[in-house]
Amino acid sequence: MFYASLDTSKQAIHQLLDRRMQREELSAYLLPLIIQIRGDHPTLSCRAMYAKLKPTSIGRDRFEQLCKFNGFSIERRLSRCTTTNSTGVQRFDDLLTDRVLTRMDEAWSSDITYYEVGGRFYFITFIMDCFSRRILGYAVSKTLTTEQTTLPALRMALRIRGGKVTPQMIFHSDGGGQYYDKEFVRLTAEHKMRNSMCEYAWENGKAERLNGTIKNNYLKHQEIRSFPQLQKKVDRAVTLYNTERPHKALKYQIPIDFEKKLLILQKQAMPTMTESLDANTGLTGALSPQQTEQATPLTPDVLSTNLAEKR
Repeated sequence: MFYASLDTSKQAIHQLLDRRMQREELSAYLLPLIIQIRGDHPTLSCRAMYAKLKPTSIGRDRFEQLCKFNGFSIERRLSRCTTTNSTGVQRFDDLLTDRVLTRMDEAWSSDITYYEVGGRFYFITFIMDCFSRRILGYAVSKTLTTEQTTLPALRMALRIRGGKVTPQMIFHSDGGGQYYDKEFVRLTAEHKMRNSMCEYAWENGKAERLNGTIKNNYLKHQEIRSFPQLQKKVDRAVTLYNTERPHKALKYQIPIDFEKKLLILQKQAMPTMTESLDANTGLTGALSPQQTEQATPLTPDVLSTNLAEKR
């Protein structure tokens, strides 16, 4: 009797812990979007946000409790210091802040934003190369699940890069639950990426600026009345952004052209290295140029930094 009672108590404790973890993970999924919505609509009520987000895994009352607990009641001022605290859930160290990037595929950055169509919010996930500013992967979805947001966007980005990326590449995001979902972390680990998270959603600057550019400079100028239309307009916006829009950070180069220029510079450096290795007949067991770092840093005229590529 005693041991049966003890087993029952253990089960009850585990169930309580599981429920608490589920609540915390759900908070991490929703809070980054709630922050964005409140930034655009400071007086939008919790109930109105629920009606627009239509989250499938939480009821209206629990959603309102989540908002109130994190300081999103209309009566209380929004305190950015507490909104994305995901205590009890997995977080990664911030590996990107103050880091000086010198090459493509050294770091990717991602964020999930929302777009309103017909009184309902849909969700757009972007992944960009932090150095070239090229959008590599994206997904347009009806829900916030990992299967419809970060996973398809990451798979697209990997296809764009030929299925391989530089080992130890940084994948940076905010603390959203979609970025530490088990399946998402498994995929980043499979490709030897290092997961990185900023402490607060608004600190993911490059990705947030990209969200604003796509929404304000492209989508809001289009007549979008349905989800399929939104998907098509996002497709076109990404194409225009990557292939036609000059980027200030690239000294007004276009992201695709900027990447092509870097690749050309790499190829131009390869023959010199090959000739040097072939001419040295006393050199044995030398690595191929693809296995060695560039002897001389590449310096495109659009950059002030040295670009030492190891790809």
